[in-house]
Amino acid sequence: MWRDFPQLLAGRTACRTIAYSRHGFGRSSARKRPYSPRFVHEEALEVIPRLREALGIGKPLLVGHSTGASMALVHAAGRWPVAGVVAMAPLTDVEDANLESILAARRAYESTDWRLKLARHHDDVDAVFYGWNDTWLRPDFRAWNLRADLSGIRAPILAILGERDEYSTVGQVETIRAHARGAASFEFLLLPECGHAPHRDQPEAVVAAVDRLLDAV
Repeated sequence: MWRDFPQLLAGRTACRTIAYSRHGFGRSSARKRPYSPRFVHEEALEVIPRLREALGIGKPLLVGHSTGASMALVHAAGRWPVAGVVAMAPLTDVEDANLESILAARRAYESTDWRLKLARHHDDVDAVFYGWNDTWLRPDFRAWNLRADLSGIRAPILAILGERDEYSTVGQVETIRAHARGAASFEFLLLPECGHAPHRDQPEAVVAAVDRLLDAV
């Protein structure tokens, strides 16, 4: 679903670029445990470190989208060195607007051809969709947030948000600014005419911003 964005990023930055599908996503193997309110931290603190060790990734610039941006932020707050974080459409806590959009997504998934479109990208599309949708709608997920994690980030942060994003909000980005005070730098790029997927809606603007961050670090 990232289309040619990883190739575009690699070509523009001349950096080794690694893209991976999480367990249960794309063509990756199935998840071995159900989703829990800590699924973001499980990926950030257990899976990504193993991936880095297996591939010999020393000090990466983490580029994440939506939940992946949350995972990148949590990982950057840990003990593993990172060059920086690019958080596109980041999610840092649960807002009423999030839940309204997620409920609307459920209705669309169950009543339109959206499921068929997503199924082109995932071996088990229902597990992908309901794993995300059900988790966010759990009553015990309402307390989820990244505020304590953000305080541990020391690397530069670039937050990117589309003005028409239906899931993330400026408030989510401002939470990063407010709580990641130890970050080496913080930049916020708000893109007009852009929805929840800046890397698809405005790839050139995103790549240019990432390239500037790489120059800086």
